[in-house]
Amino acid sequence: MLNHPTHERLIELGLTGMAKAFEEQRRSPDLEALPFEDRIGLLVDREAAERDTRRLTTRLKIAALRQTACVEDVDLRTPRGIDRAVFAKLVEGRWIDRHENLLVTGATGLGKSWLACALGHKACRDNRSVLYHRVPRLFEALARGDGRYARLLKSLGRAQLLILDDWGLSVLTAAERRDLLEILEDRHGRASTIVTSQLLQLTGESMRKRSAKTITLDGQPEH
Repeated sequence: MLNHPTHERLIELGLTGMAKAFEEQRRSPDLEALPFEDRIGLLVDREAAERDTRRLTTRLKIAALRQTACVEDVDLRTPRGIDRAVFAKLVEGRWIDRHENLLVTGATGLGKSWLACALGHKACRDNRSVLYHRVPRLFEALARGDGRYARLLKSLGRAQLLILDDWGLSVLTAAERRDLLEILEDRHGRASTIVTSQLLQLTGESMRKRSAKTITLDGQPEH
């Protein structure tokens, strides 16, 4: 079947979703019986769905989440110390709108990073900007002095949700404490941060004071 001029024009306009749906309608005689408004509605819905998918793909690429995790896969029947009502509110995401922070603590292997990434994935699906960083690697990047320092700090400040994973694996140097304080101060009252750490006391008083919620995972490590 030759391409229809309308199909070509839709492609030229960047309406690839509508173009695909238009061709599908041309190949589906059953759709000819639909009212004009319904057929147009199908084209618009397809374009909107494809744009949403592209935006989500871009947000997830920028977020660079460490693990592929979804909140729908969290099994609350497994004893972990996660309150069902608290988790539902975290998934809802209004705490991000209120610029609140979250601490996730617990022993190695209990799924702290996985849970943080699941919440980050949900935030991306909710059209929020997300950035994930392992704290040790973040400090390495900030310490390089290759001209990226200011740009990196700016990007950390802009993200609606910043995930700082593996906090407290080592004692912070004076420069690292200064960088961390600058990041937290820049985001305070303006954006939300998730911090994961093995022990609550390793997160530092400054982070605990800035956090509205704390989840302490317990139970058996995951394998």
